[in-house]
Order: sequence, then C-alpha cells, then structure tokens
Amino acid sequence: MGIQITPSVLNADLSRLADEVARIPSSDWVHVDVMDNHFVPNLTIGLPVFESLARATDLPLDAHLMIEDPDRWAPAYAEAGAGSVTFHAEAAKAPVRLARELRAKGARASMALKPATGIEQYADMLGELDMLLVMTVEPGFGGQKFLDLCLPKIRRARELISAAGLEVWLQVDGGVSLETIERCAEAGADVFVAGSAVFSAEHPDDMVNALRDKATAARQNA
Repeated sequence: MGIQITPSVLNADLSRLADEVARIPSSDWVHVDVMDNHFVPNLTIGLPVFESLARATDLPLDAHLMIEDPDRWAPAYAEAGAGSVTFHAEAAKAPVRLARELRAKGARASMALKPATGIEQYADMLGELDMLLVMTVEPGFGGQKFLDLCLPKIRRARELISAAGLEVWLQVDGGVSLETIERCAEAGADVFVAGSAVFSAEHPDDMVNALRDKATAARQNA
C-alpha cells in the first residue's frame, strides 16, 4: 500500500463542510473527528452531521471517535457510511469484539492510542485491526505541536505489524505538516492525518499532494 493523506475537517470551516471537502479532491480519505466533551475536552460533530457529509461526498470517510462508550456508538458510524471507524483503546471496554463488529458492518476497524498509551499491551490483537492510529498530540484540539516523543512508538508499532506479517495500516494524527511528515514516514507510518496544514493552505488540494510526495520520498529513502 502506498502513502495515504487524510485531511481532518476539524480545521475546516464547519459551516461549509461539504464545500470544504470539495476543495480536497486528491485526498485518499476525509478524516472526521467526533468528540463528545467527555473523553476529550472538546465538542465537535455527531452522527447526524456525519451522515449528511457521507451523502455529500464520494470521498471515503474515516471516523475518529474520541468519545466515551465507543462499544455502543461506533457501529452506528459504520452503518452511516464510514469506510473506516477508529475507536480509542482507552475508552473501549471490549476492543476485540468492537473491531469484529465494525468489520461485520463493512467498515475498516481501527484503534487509536493516546501519546502515553503503550503499544505492546495490544500487540496480540493487531490482527483484529485494519489500521492502528498513533496519536502524535493529545487528542481534543487541532493545531497542536507535533510530539517527537511518539516517534519511537511509531517505529515499534511498524516492527510489531511487520513481524506478525500483517497488512495493518499505520496512521499518525497530530501536528502533521511538511515539517514533520518525513519523520513519521521514516518511522513507518503510511497514513497521515493533516488538519491545519491542509485547510490553512491557500490551495488545500496542492498541500495534500505536497504532503503525499514528501512522505513517499521519505519512505523510499528510509
């Protein structure tokens, strides 16, 4: 699998969400941050808005659920048209069962780890996942500074995935920009969430392609 760029609409103009997504046609996915003001200290969009966006775009949607009780709510996002649904390891009560349920509903199953959450304790369940998300900022707000301390975890995650012979995508989210994406790619990531870097650019779609090119070159030279 090649490099994939997934712009986050958290940094888009939410009053014009469909129009904003139309500005990034070269994106591989659209990353939709769902926050409940409980698991993280921010409140964004929920299922009704997600369903509306799914109807308004042909780009696949990547739902990142920063919410309490994803065991209850995550399957509804798969039913609403999400191509990939990410739940947090710190919030899920039965992550294996939830991953299997998401797959059964036709979505890719993804699990996210906060910066301080280790990967080793989840090594045995990587085969239940289609993607692992390593957060490179504390979840909750866009525009944060990339945490270099997460790079060793990205490398370790890639080692575990490769050692098990799995085709699990490795995503990073938080502070991804032209200045940081190379380090993430060299560490082994192949799916990149970029919010402010894309939507603050004068030409967002050009930025999508620039990020992809930088990450691709870094992976080839790693």
